[in-house]
Amino acid sequence: MSTLHIVPDDLHGLYHVREWRNAAGVLFTACPDEWKDIVDVLRNFQLLRSEVAIEGGALSPISQRIDKAFRSRGWVSKKFETMITVDSTNYSSPTHLVDCFKGRVALELEWNNKDPFFDRDLNNFRLLFELRAIDVGVILTRASELQTIFKKLGKGSSYGNSTTHHEKLWPRLDGGGGGGCPILTFAITPNLYIDDGEGALEAARIAREARRNRLKRITLDDL
Repeated sequence: MSTLHIVPDDLHGLYHVREWRNAAGVLFTACPDEWKDIVDVLRNFQLLRSEVAIEGGALSPISQRIDKAFRSRGWVSKKFETMITVDSTNYSSPTHLVDCFKGRVALELEWNNKDPFFDRDLNNFRLLFELRAIDVGVILTRASELQTIFKKLGKGSSYGNSTTHHEKLWPRLDGGGGGGCPILTFAITPNLYIDDGEGALEAARIAREARRNRLKRITLDDL
């Protein structure tokens, strides 16, 4: 039985949503504070033309804005130090850094990485769940249909088929890539896209150049 009915109707209209092992029900009942944070962040998010058009480099403006929204609600990046003990011998069992963590919920943002990052995230959730470090995992990614918008903005080549989007994630999820860990996934759809105008685009370009200049100065100071 699915618990996707727990996800508010307005979010179903903005995101493609899929779960594994009744993750929505686990979040709603066992992690209500974290669930409220997730719903609030997703409701307030808009995919801005200005940020898509200038995206490039390391952490994109889109990822930065989502990350900041979770940080303001007390979520943190988290690296777990884990090991397995067999008799008296300890074996290191390393896990990857989780983008956003609060309570017992791990959330990964995969906006535009290579699609094997989905395998890493699902395996990480599986291991952390088996070690009783988390109760549920969440992945926020983009919908495959956004490619049409990217092409219109001249950014189609930046978002190839081998990058992270929901049609690459769902087969891995449905195939049991997360093991026994309940996992809820959201994919940003074109319904969230906003054309915020030429003024916003120019302001975004100026901000990007300012960031680049700051990084250059920091690099020069370190020499």
